[in-house]
Amino acid sequence: MELNVQDWKEFNVTRLFDICAGNYYSSDDYEYGTTPYVSASATNNGVGQMIDLPPDFSENKIVTGKVECKAFYQGKPFSATSDANIFAPKFKMTQNVGLFLTSIITFNENGKWSYGRQCRVGDSKEIIVKLPIKHNEDNTPTIDENRTYSDEGYIPDWQFMEDYIKSLHHKPITTKVKAGNVKELDVDNWEEFKVSDLFNRIYKAKAHTKEEVVEVDKGIHFVSRTDCNNGVDITVDKDTRYEGLEEANCITIGDTTATVFYQNERFIAGDHMVVLRADWLNLKRGLFFRTLFAQEGIRYCYGRAYRMDLIKDTLLKLPIKRDSNGNPVIDNNRTYSNNGYIPDWQFMEDYINSLPYSDRI
Repeated sequence: MELNVQDWKEFNVTRLFDICAGNYYSSDDYEYGTTPYVSASATNNGVGQMIDLPPDFSENKIVTGKVECKAFYQGKPFSATSDANIFAPKFKMTQNVGLFLTSIITFNENGKWSYGRQCRVGDSKEIIVKLPIKHNEDNTPTIDENRTYSDEGYIPDWQFMEDYIKSLHHKPITTKVKAGNVKELDVDNWEEFKVSDLFNRIYKAKAHTKEEVVEVDKGIHFVSRTDCNNGVDITVDKDTRYEGLEEANCITIGDTTATVFYQNERFIAGDHMVVLRADWLNLKRGLFFRTLFAQEGIRYCYGRAYRMDLIKDTLLKLPIKRDSNGNPVIDNNRTYSNNGYIPDWQFMEDYINSLPYSDRI
C-alpha cells in the first residue's frame, strides 16, 4: 500500500487522545516484578524494567518519552515514570492503528526535543500530526458534522491505518524455547556484590568522533551513548588505523546517559564510554548483568553522570552458589565479596536460556 501523504490532513492530538504524565516511584518503592515500568527509554518498547507494583494504566495506550518524544504502543497494563507522557485514545484504537500512530508521532516529533527542551504534557497537547482521512465514493473528504476530530470535520481513516500495518511484510520470529518454563528469580535470597569486586578491568575507552571515521554499511561497530541498537551508533570501515580498538566480550556504559550494553563484537567507542571486563564474562552472563545494570540508569542523567567512581561503587544483588542444603558456598579467598559469596554463574546462564527466543540470540 502506498502512503500518499499529500492528501493527508492535520489533527491536533488532543482531539484524539487524553494526555497525562506517568507517576514517579523511587527505587526503594519496588522490587523486580511483572508490571512493565515504562520510562523515557528508546529501547525495549520503552520499558525500562519490570516492577512488583500494580499497574497504573490499562492496556491500549501510547506512551512518549519527554526527552526525545519517541512513541511506543503499550498492549498490556503498565506503569510509567514521570518522564513519560500517556496518550489514552478517545476513539476505539486497535493495536495496528496504535502502531501506525506511534510511527507518525515519532517521525513528527523526534529530533525536536532534548534534555534541555523536554516535551512535557503541555507540549504534547500542542502536537499536530498529519493523517490519512476518510473519503466518500466520489473521492471528496467525508465530513463529520460534529467536528469530533478537527474543526474542519475531517475523519482519520482508521481502516487505512489498520490495513497498512497488516500489509507490511515480515517473517514471524520463532523460538524452540517453550513459554512458561522461565526460571524463577528468588531475589530475596540474592546477595550484594560491589561492581569493582566483580570486574577486574574498568576503564575509559579511547574516544573517537564521527568526523575521524568512515561510515560503511557493514564494518566495525561504533559504540556511543545512544540507547538504541545495543549502543551501536554506526558501523565504520575496518581500517586498523583506529587507536583503542576494543575486543568483544565486555560491558559498555555511557557515563552521561547511563546506557548499558553487552558488546559481542569488536568496536571503537565514542566519547564518555566506560568499559568493564572480567574473565568470567560471556554472552549469557553479560546479558544478565546488562539487565541489572540498566536498572541503575534511572538514577543518573546528564546532570548526574554515571561516573567511573560511581560505577565501581555500585552494588548489584546477584544469585549466589549454594550447597545441597541451601547454605551459601563460601570462598575463603573472598574473590568476589568480603563475605566470601560466589555469584551463581550457571544460574545466570540457565535463566537466560529459559527465556523464550533465547535460542535466537
